Amino acid sequence: MVEIKNPENILEEIELSDLLKRALELKKDGLRFSQACAAYVNDKFELSYSFSNYETYQLHTLRVVVDVEQEVPSITEIVPAAVFYENEMKEVFGVKIKMISLDYENKLYRIRQEAPLGPKKEEN
Repeated sequence: MVEIKNPENILEEIELSDLLKRALELKKDGLRFSQACAAYVNDKFELSYSFSNYETYQLHTLRVVVDVEQEVPSITEIVPAAVFYENEMKEVFGVKIKMISLDYENKLYRIRQEAPLGPKKEEN
């Protein structure tokens, strides 16, 4: 019979200043980057970066909540695979991510509206 592993997932809410350090620590602990996503909630961005332990199947997610004007450092120097996720966060939500290793300059998708899932811009 196959053993079914169903560990408790970890959601770690951290400060923006700890993002790079924690991403590096998880990578050094042998966890692999799985995904990153953004959400615009209560006039702030919630950014989630998930790492997986391939032996235990445990998912460890770092969650950062930032103001919409706050700059976020890219984790792509630590985790190159985050490049497309961070470009998506930037283009689709309007997150101000700086120093992405390969920045598509809002040309990853063919969308007409700027940051369609981010804060709505007031029209003059």
